[in-house]
Amino acid sequence: MRKRILIVFAVLIVTAMSGVFIFQQRIGMAIFDRAVQAQVGTDNSEMLADGLHVGLCGTGSPLPNPDRAGPCNVVIAGKQIYVVDIGEGGARNLNLMAIPIAKVDGVLLTHFHSDHIDGMGPLMLFHWTQGSATAPLPVYGPTGVEAVVDGFNAAYATDNRYRIAHHGENIVPPTGGGAEARPFEMIDDTMVILEKGGLKITAFKVDHDPVDPAVGYRFDYKGRSIVISGDTAKSASLERAAKGADLLVHEALASNMVKRMTAALEKREMTNAAIITKDILDYHASPAEAAESAQIAGVKQLVLSHLVPPLPASFLYPAFLDDAPDKFDGPIIVGEDGMFFSLPADSDVIEQSKLM
Repeated sequence: MRKRILIVFAVLIVTAMSGVFIFQQRIGMAIFDRAVQAQVGTDNSEMLADGLHVGLCGTGSPLPNPDRAGPCNVVIAGKQIYVVDIGEGGARNLNLMAIPIAKVDGVLLTHFHSDHIDGMGPLMLFHWTQGSATAPLPVYGPTGVEAVVDGFNAAYATDNRYRIAHHGENIVPPTGGGAEARPFEMIDDTMVILEKGGLKITAFKVDHDPVDPAVGYRFDYKGRSIVISGDTAKSASLERAAKGADLLVHEALASNMVKRMTAALEKREMTNAAIITKDILDYHASPAEAAESAQIAGVKQLVLSHLVPPLPASFLYPAFLDDAPDKFDGPIIVGEDGMFFSLPADSDVIEQSKLM
């Protein structure tokens, strides 16, 4: 009798577990279907009011941080979309932010350090395949951008052939793959590189020695302005170029924290890494120096990005900022991937949201 009861009990458990599994499958598929319907075809750029907007599609650095992609910014002016630098993971984040890469009008590179270009391949691919592009992705940059673009085109040439053979020329037109370099030569400290549809993009020299050329970019559209520093030490040319801007996105390296990393590396006799962490101090700006530049330029709001060292939790932000809030009268935001700032045309409003 007892054995029979145990058998019945075991059968009931197995039956119940099977039911739970089947029920879980159905619930999981229902949730998946709802997520697909909510996400597929979403285009956040179409929902924006006319104005100037900037999204942070990568706020990290070469140091590993699972929550931050490499340096990447997306600027939207009316219906025009430009990506400034494209670090690893930047294209993934643009997709997560529902900003269609097929609609990107061009990429602007500040310089050619690996962490600012190593996401170029996926961006080229999505630009081509998401919208059946018939022309390559334009990539603007100072002299030398040609070699960068040629290298990525060569690396992706075989993959492009595979995709054409698999999907057909109507879906992936052979003329639309890859990228096309649009170089400019910085003779003076500033140079207007593009004027279109009310948008003016100005490149300006920055101090990232020994990296040369290195530039930042200013965007002006319908009375609003955004400046992106690129990689730089504290720079007088940036302060001049950012004069009166609404929003400054500035790189930041907390030397007080990096020096502690160096000490730990030296203690463990990791000589190469220790030397590198010492060397990087002289061609990046600290949060306080970025704040000083923002104050001198008279910008309204400062956003820090390309953050060194990695900041795995917001609890660390005050230590990272150190005395930066004392150097600038306006708000300072420690950037996070997915942050989005909207500057409606002909106003002084700056709206902040999160797209991922």
